[in-house]
Amino acid sequence: MKKGINAWCFPANFTVKQCIEMAKEAGYDGIELNMSEADLEGADKEPNLTINATEREIQEIYGFCKDTGIPVSSVSTSLLWKYSLTSEDEATRNKGMDIVKRMIDAAVLLNTDAILVVPGVVNEKVSYKDAYMRSLEAFKKLRQKAEENRVYIGIENVWNKFLLSPIEMRNFIDEIGSPYVRAYFDVGNVLAFSYPEYWIEVLSDYIVRVHVKDFDTSIGNIHGFKNLLQGDVNWPRVMASLKKVGYKSYLTAELSPYRVNPELLVYDTSRHLDTILSL
Repeated sequence: MKKGINAWCFPANFTVKQCIEMAKEAGYDGIELNMSEADLEGADKEPNLTINATEREIQEIYGFCKDTGIPVSSVSTSLLWKYSLTSEDEATRNKGMDIVKRMIDAAVLLNTDAILVVPGVVNEKVSYKDAYMRSLEAFKKLRQKAEENRVYIGIENVWNKFLLSPIEMRNFIDEIGSPYVRAYFDVGNVLAFSYPEYWIEVLSDYIVRVHVKDFDTSIGNIHGFKNLLQGDVNWPRVMASLKKVGYKSYLTAELSPYRVNPELLVYDTSRHLDTILSL
């Protein structure tokens, strides 16, 4: 398995190039970049991965990765919370699908084969039944583009009150009916109500990428997320399960920077991942 880090782990004022340079310096095998809606303030002279980024700008980012010697492990985004694939508003759903298509295009230009997609949410306005059907419809529309570009759409398990078991998620993926729509498994996200090692056992070879963070079950809410090795994830069992199903790709850390000396998180997490990978 390989050691990855998400660009959100870096100081908020870092440019994409600064993130790439530090990821390499800290010993990571790859970096996950995030597609945003607008450029960072003050970063207009640097290429940034946005939904409106030009092909030239994205190629410039890839060129910098290549020159630095660190590949893009995958492409992520937080925009699918805002533009949910299960929204009651059709225009919002269509915007979400357009973002997924842009992510696929960016993945091709960045020479990576996976993107992270939040499948939608269930809430007071969106019933479970409606969410299921809308999300299924969206992925069936998106699968052709994924297949044509050989980019995996990784559906992530998140706190969205939707796809709440590994069996349901696997069956949902089977209903979509594409070898290029798979699972992006987040270890820490399931610990509040389940066991990540059991999810891995069920999702098995459907897992194309893995996010890692820790979680304190005694807190049990959004404040329970912790840095690696500081929570209740049973890392020996998680690693044993990943090895058993033949997973060989990235373990990508997705954490929040420290309030003081935020860049230190990048280096500390690199060492923590070394420990986890040695299990």
